[in-house]
Amino acid sequence: KIAPDTRITIESLARSLGVSQTPIREALSMLEAKGLVTKQHLIGYCTAPILNSAQFEEIHEIRQLVEPYAARRAARKMSDEAVAELGALLERMRPNKDTESRSAYDRFAEMDAEFHERIAQATGNALIADSLARMHIHLHIFRLCYAHSITANAHDEHEELYAAIAARDEDAAEETMRAHILRSHARFAQ
Repeated sequence: KIAPDTRITIESLARSLGVSQTPIREALSMLEAKGLVTKQHLIGYCTAPILNSAQFEEIHEIRQLVEPYAARRAARKMSDEAVAELGALLERMRPNKDTESRSAYDRFAEMDAEFHERIAQATGNALIADSLARMHIHLHIFRLCYAHSITANAHDEHEELYAAIAARDEDAAEETMRAHILRSHARFAQ
């Protein structure tokens, strides 16, 4: 709810949330570790600025290298129970007549992050999962600022990816994820 590149005062945030300053400081410290806020000498905390075009391109380059591999590994290693849970999540993501509203996009963005996170976690590689989670946070902030009517296309792509993982088709999972990232990049690159 706080816009990118905005100063955050601990006192006003504590007052508005009705809590002491200690949990606010702890939360800001955790957000700083994720790159969502920055601490500036003599100024205090500020929300992270929106990605610039170079950062946007760099994140998509890393995603293109790592996420297809993660999808391949998920097709091989994800338990049947985890595949079923991924399918249930996908069903909850299904667009409806309300998909054009900001709140609908916010919900979709949260589930989209969870969808990709579950695939990354299925690799069994914590570094892959943590790195992708950090990048996805910044991508979603970027998306929230620039577009919020892409849910139908993304959902269709997620269905293809889910089908490949559920079928345990490693090659198809890898290629489908690669295509999804390229299409996602194209939707926002403008």
